[in-house]
Amino acid sequence: PAPPTSAWPSSTSAGPRDARAAKHARGRPRLTTLCLAWQGMLLLKNSNFPSNMHLLQGDLGVASSLLVEGSTGGKVAQLKITQRLRLDQPKLDEVNRRIKVAGPNGYAILLAVPGASDNRSAAGAAGAATTSTQRPLRNLVSYLKQKQAAGVISLPVGGNKDKENSGVLHAFPPCDFSQQFLDSTAKALAKSEDDYLVMIIVRGAS
Repeated sequence: PAPPTSAWPSSTSAGPRDARAAKHARGRPRLTTLCLAWQGMLLLKNSNFPSNMHLLQGDLGVASSLLVEGSTGGKVAQLKITQRLRLDQPKLDEVNRRIKVAGPNGYAILLAVPGASDNRSAAGAAGAATTSTQRPLRNLVSYLKQKQAAGVISLPVGGNKDKENSGVLHAFPPCDFSQQFLDSTAKALAKSEDDYLVMIIVRGAS
């Protein structure tokens, strides 16, 4: 009887460790899910598009520090596309070059997918964008595809005198260039090939 009774304490003492190990094991698959970095509205002309952005690679801090209101530093619920960048190879090479120059802590690549129009951020943005019409994200995707261009947004919103804390966001529709940033997790989240944008934020003045 002695060996079995002496075995009990060791198994019970291992219990919490086993529980922690199991918890860590359960936690590991979560690393394959993408971190939500921003949610709100993308604006183009007189339309707004509810969307969520998830981090694909790079530094989440770049996204959280630049997706803000320049004057207050507060979070923004809407991002307005003000320019377009043609998907020409020299322009794409320049974006790649800027990512490399920025280094691992100087850029963030996000996946924008359709957001719920009833979430609080989107609702707040919709309130601020009363003059615009809400449309599904795929309409913005097809517009950029048709124009063979990426949308451009200067960050932070409204500008900032601090050049160190400024940057540019490029919103790429599905294309050979943007595909390189997608892994199987991103493709599963995107669900459809015409319903996502790859958002590249690079810190530094344009």
